[in-house]
Amino acid sequence: MPQGTSESVRRANLSAVLRDLYLHGPSSRSALGSSSGRNRSTIASLVADLASLGLVTEKDPEHHGAAGRPSPVVSLRPETAAIAVNPEIDMLTITLVGLDTAIIQTIRHSYRRIPSAEEAISVTAAVIAGLELTGYRITGIGVAVPGQVRAEDGVIANAPHLHWVDEPFGGPLAAATGYPVRVANDAALGALAENDFGAGRGVSDLLYVNGGASGIGSGAVSNGRLLRGAAGFAGELGHVRVSSSPATDSAGIAGTLEAMVTRAELLETLGLDSPTASELAARLLADRSARTRKVVLRSLDHLGTGLAAAVNLLNPQMIVLGGFLASLLAYEREYLERATFAASLAPSARGVRIAPSQLGENLLAIGAAQLAFEPLLENPASVASI
Repeated sequence: MPQGTSESVRRANLSAVLRDLYLHGPSSRSALGSSSGRNRSTIASLVADLASLGLVTEKDPEHHGAAGRPSPVVSLRPETAAIAVNPEIDMLTITLVGLDTAIIQTIRHSYRRIPSAEEAISVTAAVIAGLELTGYRITGIGVAVPGQVRAEDGVIANAPHLHWVDEPFGGPLAAATGYPVRVANDAALGALAENDFGAGRGVSDLLYVNGGASGIGSGAVSNGRLLRGAAGFAGELGHVRVSSSPATDSAGIAGTLEAMVTRAELLETLGLDSPTASELAARLLADRSARTRKVVLRSLDHLGTGLAAAVNLLNPQMIVLGGFLASLLAYEREYLERATFAASLAPSARGVRIAPSQLGENLLAIGAAQLAFEPLLENPASVASI
């Protein structure tokens, strides 16, 4: 139980209950009491406060077999929402996400050339201005960037594929939209989202590796916390060397995982232009030609080398693959497992599971929204000022 002033204790208790509902979904009052360690009267009071703030609703369960009055089920209200933004080299994706993690609306804005940070901010603000937000309370905007983001101020230090270096993003976007903005690396947000809502739910040590149009990014959760590093740049597995090839990645480094395993090569092999993740996966799994298999196995060899380095360095319980890497895993799972564990130290590799992302195309939207929801989860009463 939290200690401190009555106000700080109340805030901590409200936060604990709201976060429980956010992470685990609808729950009875009795279950909330069991998971939080609060007694029945305290839970009843906290739920009443959250209901008065417009954050939760209560109703009796539809069916119950036990004698006596059933414990009411508490659910999050979907009207509280966040806006998730993901700028990529070919597309800007803006998603309205409910506090219950439901995807309410997604808008994808394609462009013919890579935009500057200023142009991306302008387009984002214009799209958000055109959203139908009547009836929603927007807590803020979360931005998932394919690049390195400085932890202390949210400045995009380096997004190589976008050609953005030391670009302020959160401040200008907040000024353009009127909403508070938080910015973070996309793969780091993917790691948190998979850990809290996806394949890694309940796992304390997880590595998430994503393959997308902007290359390969990764994020790691260690002992339940995101591994950030001194400046917030930890987790750049895509820029680890896995080959002596002179091929370079977006940062100009030769022989890296990002240089050797590319979405562009897969698209060229399959004769695709700009498919969705599901379209790419379906086409790849249906193509068992010798040419495609050669490309896939070569990619899996390099991916296995990179994952083995991460296993030896981080000792994760689980490795979650997203984007086109999940498609490669589905194509030949056993081959990737052999390539990974053959180069891993046996004690470090023992029990490690490799799994595809469960959140799929919604991963970064949920992760970026999670970033925007965090101030509310820390202080539920702050919703009154929205």
